Amino acid sequence: MQQEFNFPPHLSDPGFFTQESPLQIKKRNEQLVIGVPKENTLQENRIALVPNSVKHLTMKGLRVRIASGAGEKSNYSDLSYSEAGAEIVPDNETIFKSDLILKTAPPTVEEIEHFTRDQMLISPLQIPLITKSYMDKLLEKRTIAVAMEYFQSDDNSFPVVRTMSEIAGVVAILTAAEYLSNSSVSRKVLLGSISGVPPAKVVILGAGMVAEYACRTALSLGASVRIFDDDLHKIIRLQNRVGQNLHTSTINPVYLQYQLKGADVLIGAVHSSSGRSPILVSEDMVAMMKPGSVIVDVSIDQGGCIETSRMTSHDNPVYTKHGVIHYCVPNIPSKVARTASAAISNIIAPLLVKAGLMDSYESLLYQNRGVRNGVYAYKGKATNRYLAEYFGLKYAELDLLLSSGF
Repeated sequence: MQQEFNFPPHLSDPGFFTQESPLQIKKRNEQLVIGVPKENTLQENRIALVPNSVKHLTMKGLRVRIASGAGEKSNYSDLSYSEAGAEIVPDNETIFKSDLILKTAPPTVEEIEHFTRDQMLISPLQIPLITKSYMDKLLEKRTIAVAMEYFQSDDNSFPVVRTMSEIAGVVAILTAAEYLSNSSVSRKVLLGSISGVPPAKVVILGAGMVAEYACRTALSLGASVRIFDDDLHKIIRLQNRVGQNLHTSTINPVYLQYQLKGADVLIGAVHSSSGRSPILVSEDMVAMMKPGSVIVDVSIDQGGCIETSRMTSHDNPVYTKHGVIHYCVPNIPSKVARTASAAISNIIAPLLVKAGLMDSYESLLYQNRGVRNGVYAYKGKATNRYLAEYFGLKYAELDLLLSSGF
């Protein structure tokens, strides 16, 4: 037997019935803007986004601003960006008002002056060039500064560093081949292997990523390669990746000098995890090399690993000392700016697409541990321990700042 309930009459009013209510739909903030300025640094020819990536971003509903002429050094025209959906603006000052600024060189202090508060900056850090005034200005502007070379993949590798190292290794050998055969003081030797003619001899210092791709390129041309490194694990890894046994050695000055006497090309590809790269080749060793041989010191970004190395530029790339041609240009990938730009853009664009589908670019930091790894300044706080200690700044843990909603 069912029991009947008598409700008070006022509870039968339709106002007490369950009502339909639309769920809140989270809309993307269409006002978020990506800005790509024109690089004014003499050694920088790259651009952070290429037209194909811009088209991908704009098709997802994101806004991209490109400074007029920003892609010229990489052989990308304003028209190609405009057709991809970018807004072409006449000056960098307008770009610096964007929510996210993308650069392939660190901004100057003068450029940071034009920043607005709480922007995100993605650019290389290049610690040896950073000054106290640079950090102070970023902190004053409360910029969220992210170093692209510290982006980390799920396998703990650094994709930007890796791809730039691949390019540097290939370009180092191709550059050496050019000067070995086509310079007024060169040996007029082909960097390769011809039937009945002994191959050119290449000595590579280091066994990291730059050395690996320099080795691959030299071997593909038919050169005879010698690898020197004090880390046996790196040497074994390089041999496994190349897929063949190589002529390798630890860095013994006596044996290194013996090999350099007969070398046509010397590639310096030694990286220091802190501070200046070590000097592995003395001036006396250089003086014993063949007249017209070529040195390409990729380590010049950290001061160089060869005693006779001094920094040169893309406009004036070589000099001769003791009859040996020296190529000591920093930022070697900028020599092939179009290829290097495409490589950087392929890494950054997918991250921006994901961020654009969220409510802000700052959401990248919450969603991506690898991006967080590159943050060195966050809304007025120094979040890189090394930089904080070096410049006497108060260090703040980024994860704590994010969890507290700072």
